[in-house]
Formats: sequence, structure tokens, C-alpha cells
Amino acid sequence: MERAVEKVKGHTAGATSDLGAHLRARRAQVTPEQAGLTAAPGPRRTPGLRREELATLAGISIDYYVRLERGKETRPGPAVVDALARALLLDASEHRHLRELASRAAYAPEATPAPGHTVRPQLMVLLESVRPNAAYVVSRTLDLLAFNPGALRLFACLADWPPPRRNFARYAFLHPLARDVLDDWDEQARACVGRLRALAGTGPDAPDLADMVDELLAKSPDFADLWNRFDVKPHAPDPKTFHHPDVGDLHLGYESMPLEHSQKQRFVVFFAEPGTSDHDKLILLDTEHAELGSGTGDRNTGRPRLTT
Repeated sequence: MERAVEKVKGHTAGATSDLGAHLRARRAQVTPEQAGLTAAPGPRRTPGLRREELATLAGISIDYYVRLERGKETRPGPAVVDALARALLLDASEHRHLRELASRAAYAPEATPAPGHTVRPQLMVLLESVRPNAAYVVSRTLDLLAFNPGALRLFACLADWPPPRRNFARYAFLHPLARDVLDDWDEQARACVGRLRALAGTGPDAPDLADMVDELLAKSPDFADLWNRFDVKPHAPDPKTFHHPDVGDLHLGYESMPLEHSQKQRFVVFFAEPGTSDHDKLILLDTEHAELGSGTGDRNTGRPRLTT
């Protein structure tokens, strides 16, 4: 596996090879037919587009494109990046990520420090106010920073892990119950990887990101496969279904909101209409969590920081 996956920590894959690896991965995911080309008869040794096909679609020379993939050309202009994005059929978030990789290849910024995990007191009050809906604050790398009672229990047995290890990417790929609990595991797994991959475009050497990605690459072949696809699609704000071992199935609304002045933290809430069976189940989760105490919890201790 060591050769098959791209490591993040310590620039083991540098900025220029990041761009080249990204182009190779995206090229392999676009068929000639999708790109509006007529595939030549006979078997193709390469999945997706050939280098010369992509170069033609982007309006650049094959020699220049090969130099990009091999990291010998490190300063593609905005017009070239945009042309490649169109040829690769990238959406807006994927296009933005390609620009970030190209910029980083050209200017090689210094390592980005990891943001802090301090949660503002006002957010602790907000977590408390939305009960019995399940809500939490998550870091940019999906660490669980703060939560209200139902949130921790909604992700079954996440509470069994010590607070510093509670991370939703780690839960999705390494917890034995995750595939049973998360109805749309495939989608949520892709979204977790997409968030981390997007971060890698701007600061791959940040310790929080490097440590998380390196751990998951080492422990989860599923994560490694998704990581090497270079997808950066975010979570869709669609309803989510949980198959909970204690209260049964829950069909919940979902919102994830960026928090200003909070070091790229997000506020996430799962909710249900009052009076519905799903809302009643949220009340059960909120109530049955009493053994950890009443009120919101914090990452450092797992104990409540507010009481009711």
C-alpha cells in the first residue's frame, strides 16, 4: 500500500506531484464518450482519457501536458487550468480545488499550522438550545469538539472512544458499527474524504490534516481508494437516515453551517418535526444519554460544560 497511496505528512508528495497526481486521477475518470470524443476501435490500455486526448480537449500541446503530469512544469497559467477543468468536466468545487493545487505548485507555500479546538461559549449555549435535536461543533478535519446529549448517542458507540479520538472520518472508516448505522455510508464516506481532500489543496502539511489522513491511509483501504480519486465534493444538505441499535430508524433533516471567527469550525444539526416519531426518538436519545450528565460536552473531557 505504501506505493499505491499518496501520503500527506511532511510533503512526501510535494506540491508539483500533487497537481500531477490529481490530473492523472481525474483523467482516468472521464471516458472519451463523456468528453464528446469518439473512442478508437479496439481495447484501451488506459482507463479514461489518454494524455493526448486531454491535451487536445484543453487546447494545449501533448508535450506541455506530459510535463504538467510529471511535475516538470510548475506554473500553469489560469487559462490552462480553466481549460483543463472544462476538459475534465469538473464542477465548481473541483475546479476551485484544481486552481488551488496549481497555485500551490507554483508558489510552494510554507506549512499551515493547525487551527485550535477552542469552542466559543456562545456555541455551547446554542448546542443546549436546540435540544432534543442532535447538534455538535466539528473542526475542519471533522474532530468532534462539542456536542449536546443526543448528538453523541446518535452515532452509536462513538462515545466508547476517548474524546480526543472522536472524529467523524475516523468513525466512518474505522468504527465497526458505522456501515450499519449510516444508511448512506457510501455518500457520507465520500463526503468525509472530499472535505479532507479539499483541505489538502491549500495546506497539506498542517499537522491536524496530515496526521488524520496518514492514519486513515494506513488503516482503511476504502479510504485509500477514495483518497486517490481526488474528489472534493461536499456533503449535500439532504435528509439523513440512521439505523440506530437502541431506537430504530431515524429520518432526520440535516444542516451544516460554517462558523465565523471560529477557525473553520462548523455547526451541524440533525432535526425532526415536533410530534413525529423521529422527533420522539430524538427525545429518547437526548434523555437516555443522561449517564454522561446533562448538558453539552466538550472534546477534552467528554463531560458536560453546561447544566440544566
